[in-house]
Amino acid sequence: MGHASLNSQRFKTFEQIQAQISSLSLSFPPKSHLSDSQMDELQRKMEPNLEQTLQEGKLYRQINALIVAYLRDYNLTQAASAVASATMTPLNVDTPPYKLIDLVAKGLAVEKDEMLKGGVPSAAFLDSGAVMPVTYGSIPAPRTGYDRFAVHDTKGSSKSFPKHETRHVSEHKNLARCARFSLDGRFVATGSADMSIKLFEISKIKQMMLPDANTRDGPVRPVIRTFYDHIQPINDLDFHPQSTVLISGAKDHTIKFFDFSKTVAKRAFRVIQDTHNVRSVSFHPSGDFLLAGTDHPVAHLYDVNTFQCYLSANVQDLGISASINQVRYSSNGDMYVTASKDGAIRLWDGVTANCVRSIVGAHGTAEATSASFTKDQRFVLSCGKDSSVKLWEIGSGKLVKQYLGAAHTQLRCQAVFNETEEFVLSIDEQSNEIVVWDALTAEIVARLPSNHIGAPRWLEHSPTEAAFVSCGTDRSVRFWKEIL
Repeated sequence: MGHASLNSQRFKTFEQIQAQISSLSLSFPPKSHLSDSQMDELQRKMEPNLEQTLQEGKLYRQINALIVAYLRDYNLTQAASAVASATMTPLNVDTPPYKLIDLVAKGLAVEKDEMLKGGVPSAAFLDSGAVMPVTYGSIPAPRTGYDRFAVHDTKGSSKSFPKHETRHVSEHKNLARCARFSLDGRFVATGSADMSIKLFEISKIKQMMLPDANTRDGPVRPVIRTFYDHIQPINDLDFHPQSTVLISGAKDHTIKFFDFSKTVAKRAFRVIQDTHNVRSVSFHPSGDFLLAGTDHPVAHLYDVNTFQCYLSANVQDLGISASINQVRYSSNGDMYVTASKDGAIRLWDGVTANCVRSIVGAHGTAEATSASFTKDQRFVLSCGKDSSVKLWEIGSGKLVKQYLGAAHTQLRCQAVFNETEEFVLSIDEQSNEIVVWDALTAEIVARLPSNHIGAPRWLEHSPTEAAFVSCGTDRSVRFWKEIL
């Protein structure tokens, strides 16, 4: 949007108001020449038009303030100053910077609902004729998260982490390398160096953990599917947000699609052949796109329907060469984040795929091994091989919290929030413990013996309840849940 168009749009509104007032004062006869009924009639005619014009002017001012606040708080100072100057909006306008994103997301969600109610069919999943829509990145409004991280100097006692019980639920034939829960928390999948994927049903795991579980109708078997289709170890997994589809990224340079609604299917029904080791995968919340973090320094964006691959438009300007350890979308798809082997955390625009912020040296010269958004998309939690877990404010790029006291320098360690974002969990490789911090005070509130032989290499927390899984170099998968 150019400055001229903003300027003309802004002043046209005031000119309309002035013209309206002038025309009213110049074209009306003196009051003494009009009867009371004539005056009432004139007021009825003029008031709606004047009121509408004034309301339009107010709306333009609100829109300009939202744009300036958004640009300013994303450190796009030059653009914010230009818009502020062109629209006569104060640069320090007191408007929440995230209000613009929330309003747009909500409006798009309403628009989508209205289209669906009007009978406009949505594209079928994996329809090979689908093309990339111009509204890529436009999906329902973000889920509500906690704003407490914005208060940097919070004082008070740390919360107690609830007691958890754990159970060995299955074992791969080689290292258990990764895990992912479905969005509804009903399933969890694990991937292994043995090239297999196990799919667990959470309700069966809980049944398995009951004292008399195996005395009823035989042993409870929580693994409901096992998939074999890769020829190299599996690095990452993700569930489609609307369909019974699970994807996996592996060292064999492929992303494979499995339909877990089919009880006998063991192999993928579709495959994306990438050019690099696929280290991480993440579905866009709409389910129409997915990201692949690979040994290439920039994430590969794929259209799920056509498998067409898109790359960032500003790749040449970034000057980066490090592989990506993890890529994750924000909850509404407006952004995605990458954690790279060069220690950097990078934020990317979910629509243009341009890098909008680089936190170089987020973990020094050590690898950044994981990164994920808070539910309100205001912060990113990262983990690195420098034995630190950090919380970053997206708008400013500032370090907000640092969670220390867990040593992790060897494995591709994960740091995760619990389902309420009140606690942060990670792994201490030296003590073979799962370390828990109060997310607000950054104090360690629990150290749980992992019960793995050797430190676990992956943690994944349920998005819906107080439960998580740990995957170990000892090949085992353990399920943890709060003791009620």
